[in-house]
Amino acid sequence: MPKNKKRNTPHRGGSAGGGGGSGAAAATAATAGGQHRNVQPFSDEDASIETMSHCSGYSDPSSFAEDGPEVLDEEGTQEDLEYKLKGLIDLTLDKSAKTRQAALEGIKNALASKMLYEFILERRMTLTDSIERCLKKGKSDEQRAAAALASVLCIQLGPGIESEEILKTLGPILKKIICDGAASIQVRQTCATCFGVCSFIATDDITELYSTLECLENIFAKSYLKEKDTTVICSTPNTVLHISSLLAWTLLLTICPINEVKKKLEMHFHKLPSLLSCDDVNMRIAAGESLALLFELARGIESERDFPTETVKFGPERMYIDCWVKKHTYDTFKEILGSGMQYHLQSNEFLRNVFELGPPVMLDAATLKTMKISRFERHLYNSAAFKARTKARSKCRDKRADVGEFF
Repeated sequence: MPKNKKRNTPHRGGSAGGGGGSGAAAATAATAGGQHRNVQPFSDEDASIETMSHCSGYSDPSSFAEDGPEVLDEEGTQEDLEYKLKGLIDLTLDKSAKTRQAALEGIKNALASKMLYEFILERRMTLTDSIERCLKKGKSDEQRAAAALASVLCIQLGPGIESEEILKTLGPILKKIICDGAASIQVRQTCATCFGVCSFIATDDITELYSTLECLENIFAKSYLKEKDTTVICSTPNTVLHISSLLAWTLLLTICPINEVKKKLEMHFHKLPSLLSCDDVNMRIAAGESLALLFELARGIESERDFPTETVKFGPERMYIDCWVKKHTYDTFKEILGSGMQYHLQSNEFLRNVFELGPPVMLDAATLKTMKISRFERHLYNSAAFKARTKARSKCRDKRADVGEFF
């Protein structure tokens, strides 16, 4: 964000990633029968049984997203997780597109569900290089996975030189894809979100921020009414791209100077409301929330407003979402982190600063133990609840049967 930020000392960690990956490479060779194979990245060959077995040998990528950080704490050590991630990082260079995509998704899911700052800091250059190659040379699904990983990577690192380097490398590529009419709509959509989030975190130059705003603005403005006698905007395949661009643009406005916000409000005041007539409900919601946020910023967040306050609970803490700026920011990061959002609200210093939550709350092991319900206890509780519901429904069915027999 273009504010005074505490910068971390530059840490060139590409070599560390390579060193960590040597053990994973040895494991790969052992899995393949002790024979080393030459890695030929980005061929069009589909995933073979051999390459997919390598990927599953390190980790099932979906496993990181199913149960979140609790499973990582209970069933695996930090060393186990890092070993798997080293293997997945190596597999982002695999010759199979499916294997590369699975590796990217596995890394993204792990970073979304657990804070791994030191591990990522040492390997950020390696990861950035892999993301860059996948964005440039990969196909649709692989590009989407790469862009999604880039977003979570910046969320892990937070503001600072490291994230700025990532944005400097990936920003021009993301911008090119977003503006490429021949590219997949889904890829452009994911890249628009990624570009907005990474710029929100890492942009330190106000000129670059304005350039990003203009890029996103040029995309969603294509949804505005073109004819004066038209009262309804019909959705097109591009509508999902326009929605993502509008939401990313709105997020970046929250870190703009007030003069720029008022300028944008004046520019779009008579155009944005036309999107409220779109036949796509998601576009109507996005347009309505963007308008509300613009007016809130222009008036000042501290002014009186009518906002339905929401409460978000995470661990022993709770956060009150009491304005459009906070709601839009929360929704954006929740969309990226999914079920890992609560964990990041507890542990991620960047997000805690964004939402003004203060330093992470440190709890001793005894307190955590009293608060945490084991998986076995959850299983027993769920089983008991299921049996109770089944029994109640059975009684209802029995009563209906009795009534039927009576008549």
